[in-house]
Amino acid sequence: MTSAQTLAQKLIARACGRERVAVGEIVTCNVDLAMFHDSSGPRRLKPMLEELGAQIWDKQRVVLVMDHYVPERDEDSRRIVRIARDWARDQQLPHVYDSQGICHVVVPQHGHIRPGMLCVGGDSHSPTGGAFGAYMFGVGSTEMLGVVVTGQIWLRVPETIRMWWDGALPAGVTAKDMMLSMIGRFGMNGGRYQAVEFCGPAVTALSMQERMTMSNMSAELGAQAGLIAPDATTVAFLAEAGVREVDTTPWFTDEGAACETHRFDASTLEPQVAAPHSPANTHGVSHDAGTPVDVAYIGACTGAKLEDLRAAAQVLRGRKVAPGVRLMVAPASLQDQARAQQEGVLQVLVDAGAELFATACGACSGYGDPLDDVTVISTTARNFKGRMGSPDALVYLGSPYTVAASALRGCVTDPREVLQ
Repeated sequence: MTSAQTLAQKLIARACGRERVAVGEIVTCNVDLAMFHDSSGPRRLKPMLEELGAQIWDKQRVVLVMDHYVPERDEDSRRIVRIARDWARDQQLPHVYDSQGICHVVVPQHGHIRPGMLCVGGDSHSPTGGAFGAYMFGVGSTEMLGVVVTGQIWLRVPETIRMWWDGALPAGVTAKDMMLSMIGRFGMNGGRYQAVEFCGPAVTALSMQERMTMSNMSAELGAQAGLIAPDATTVAFLAEAGVREVDTTPWFTDEGAACETHRFDASTLEPQVAAPHSPANTHGVSHDAGTPVDVAYIGACTGAKLEDLRAAAQVLRGRKVAPGVRLMVAPASLQDQARAQQEGVLQVLVDAGAELFATACGACSGYGDPLDDVTVISTTARNFKGRMGSPDALVYLGSPYTVAASALRGCVTDPREVLQ
């Protein structure tokens, strides 16, 4: 076994109490954090735990977020959320976030994910945690049951695919564009269920919220985990979340570690748009420019954090959305919504014609405010047929800049034309 190790190998080795691990080895890891939400969690776990007569291994390491079925719109939603609330109370869970925002944003904002951890989430976008130098991935209910009872999970040590970005992003181009371009190039199995590590000067320059978008969408690339080595940016974000002592020094890929590397130039990247019905159906914005849209949706864990809302406001300040276009804004968390309010960002969006929606998964997962047979441009991560409600809806994906610019003109628009 070579002494040089990837970031993924180092994280897994720590979790299984080893000095080092080899790619392809199957190891049993101790889990530092298990996160699930109202859709994936109690309604599935509670009956299985009862049938086994089993208890939660460590309640301090469990986080429950109510974000999918809130606010409750019908009897089914009320039933699912009631199960989650009742179970959280009965179990006296210490970390419960009810209607605070989307799990992938709320959990990091409360300092639960830190460099060096191994975490699992009951949601396919759980790789978001990789932005913090943690090995985090999504699991199904049966695997989550095993984790919740034993505190452990087995893993096959993955190969690492490095996505190295040189240069600097131009104005109006974001981490969302970087991810869409990679998914367009490599497809939705491009990560081949391995660990993907994002690195290079253009990645290091990203803010923490932009890194979260990048790691989140490693799921669309088909990766198990989407990692970014932690640094001063990570430390500053976690300090604001109340985490004081953070050691980033061990968490990087060694020089000479075996991994496949692909290189990109951020300075040449143009805004990207994914056409229906796949994030892999991506081209530069000029390919779809001029396509009329009925709805512009700024929401989800990949498109409605504070910096996303600021980007949209930069485009829309002092302007109005095109007649007949509906601009829907659902901030990713109460914290981000409050800050956007304080900064006047929300007011800019409302003045431009935006309707504000709850800080929840909402239309991104087809709940709450599902969209009918319309053409939508959205900041969400996925545009599968029926994902946002009606199978007749045509969903295009873009960055907050692109979605805001498209709302302004009533058709898919290059945001650089408006930002000038």
